[in-house]
Amino acid sequence: MKKLTTGILLASLLASIQVMAAEPDYGKAALEMMKADFKAKGPATMERMVQQDDAQSQCSASPQGLKPAQAKKLEQAQLNTVKYPADGQYMGDWKNGEKIAQNGRGMQSSDPMGAVNGGNCYACHQMSKTEISFGNIGPSLYQYGKLRGVSPEIMKYTWGKIYNAQAYNACSKMPRFGHNGVLTEAQLKDVMALLLDMESPVNK
Repeated sequence: MKKLTTGILLASLLASIQVMAAEPDYGKAALEMMKADFKAKGPATMERMVQQDDAQSQCSASPQGLKPAQAKKLEQAQLNTVKYPADGQYMGDWKNGEKIAQNGRGMQSSDPMGAVNGGNCYACHQMSKTEISFGNIGPSLYQYGKLRGVSPEIMKYTWGKIYNAQAYNACSKMPRFGHNGVLTEAQLKDVMALLLDMESPVNK
């Protein structure tokens, strides 16, 4: 009886292994389907789908999260890509920053080439008490500057976070606005002002 039970268990195990071996690579199949079906049009290109950069490749290969040492190494590499304002001035006009935060357009196939992109910040963050339509994928940024101040360290950190969020949080879902050229340097300054200017609705 014991031999029969052992035999059944071994047969079941072998059958499971065969099924697992035969199961297709759904991730690879999905990528191939997207490459075949999606076409570059206008500002919506295929570069990052066809050829991921190092950060994208590492994060895609580790959907459950990177190991601490690997994450730290990736963050340092991404921090090295951050370009700080050429003139040393971090803040622009918060009124323009609010328009950028509210604007969800940009880099879509229906947009004309050279069109100005938005940041769509409200899609993920609460930013002011007057705007009631906001997402919660990211943390609340309401009173960001009021709570943190405007020290040189905070200025530099905030710029880096907007420019390339993975510099501080490996595999962050936040777009790398500066790194990927979504926002210009002038736009980044305006978003900085929205977050840090005491006259901004963010800090009221």
